[in-house]
Amino acid sequence: MNLKRHFIFANAAAVVIPLVMTAVFALVFLFISSNFKSPWFSFEDYQTLSETQIELLYIKQDILKQSPDVIKSPEFIKELQTRLSAINGEFIVLQGEQVLFNSHNLSKIDVAKSLDAVNSHVGNASVKLGNMTYRIHSVKLSLAEGVSGYVLLLVPIDPSALNDVTRFLILIGIIFTLSFVLTNVFASYRFTRRTLSPLNHLKKAAGEISSGNLDYPIVEEGDLEIQELCRDLELMRLKLKDSIHTQLKFEENRKMLISSISHDLKTPITSIKGYVEGLRDGVANTPEKHDRYLQTIYAQAKLVDQMIEDLLLYAKLDLKQLPFDFERTDIEDYLYEFVLENEPACTQNGIELSFQSSLIQHTQILLDQNRFRRVLMNILDNSKKYIQKNSLGEKGEINISLRDTQSSIIIELMDNGPGISKDDLPYIFDRFYRSDRSRGKIKGSGLGLAIAKQIVEGHNGIIWAVSKNQEGTRILISLSKF
Repeated sequence: MNLKRHFIFANAAAVVIPLVMTAVFALVFLFISSNFKSPWFSFEDYQTLSETQIELLYIKQDILKQSPDVIKSPEFIKELQTRLSAINGEFIVLQGEQVLFNSHNLSKIDVAKSLDAVNSHVGNASVKLGNMTYRIHSVKLSLAEGVSGYVLLLVPIDPSALNDVTRFLILIGIIFTLSFVLTNVFASYRFTRRTLSPLNHLKKAAGEISSGNLDYPIVEEGDLEIQELCRDLELMRLKLKDSIHTQLKFEENRKMLISSISHDLKTPITSIKGYVEGLRDGVANTPEKHDRYLQTIYAQAKLVDQMIEDLLLYAKLDLKQLPFDFERTDIEDYLYEFVLENEPACTQNGIELSFQSSLIQHTQILLDQNRFRRVLMNILDNSKKYIQKNSLGEKGEINISLRDTQSSIIIELMDNGPGISKDDLPYIFDRFYRSDRSRGKIKGSGLGLAIAKQIVEGHNGIIWAVSKNQEGTRILISLSKF
């Protein structure tokens, strides 16, 4: 429920509920008074009194609708006498101070008392005439002669019953007032609790966030508008947390870049400096040595360039700052072209590169072809670095195979290299990870497989490895079908 509707319902309930409670109390009270002995008046008494008052009201309205001089008409007097006799009533018709008609043959003193009672009370008055108490209703008319005319309607009443009615009405008023106050207190309590409780939680959450605790959740509660506010603030908290997480990750990557550059670039830069000093000192005193020194310097500089490129690429991938350009790609044709492009280079290194597909039909997937080629190249280069001839003198082999499942395609790159130990296998996709066994012997940035993992995950895919020492390595990639 929204806040506006809740507010309307609360205010409506504050009026409707007291009215209903008062009406129920009045009905129950009248029922008990009518069916059981009670010192208070019965329902029949109240009904008779109400009917009398209503009839008097009708009579007064009828008099006022007619011409003022009608009070002198015998037909009017007769009709009025008939109607009042039905409720045991009496009436007096006056023209100024002159009595035109007196239905009860009241004395002048009684008439004067009746006029005094009318003039001294606002609304209905009561007067005691003899042993009877009457309720007086007056109708004032302006006659043609410029004299005021009066019709005094007198109805006998029981003073005790009148007092009972008064007490009953006072009791009804008290009941209504109490129920109104209690209902308003309850409605205000519920309304403020439903509103203030979420606001207090928001205040606490704001304090936690301002103190740096971004893990404090903001729960949606309260009315619709407050829920929307909670939802917006929770979204703000999550974005702020993500922003700070990204900033911290950026700082971590920056430190990692500095640390990695200082560590991994030290060896090739030291080598370049050494060969440059050799050239300056004339150590390369033959054309062959000179060319070999220059080739070594170029190779080391190229290695430095590749390491820096890998570092920057990994940092962008890790921070999700590198967009992907996905397009529909026939995966079988794509892998076949990749093998054709790299087969000559593998052959020159004594490695046989092959491809086989077990797909029944051509399958298209969403692929960023340039980025995914980097994945395949990194895995292929990694296999080429570590592959070696076995004891039987067999050539190195790298086989790329393709198969599918019901919802995905599986790309497998398998080599017959030395394999990866069980201790090293869980960490090969971590950045800068190399097994101690090979550290310093294999050149590279140590980011090839880490970059491959980031790109595969950017395709919503999975990459993993299966390997044993001296039994080769299998890198598997699972990608969803289009």
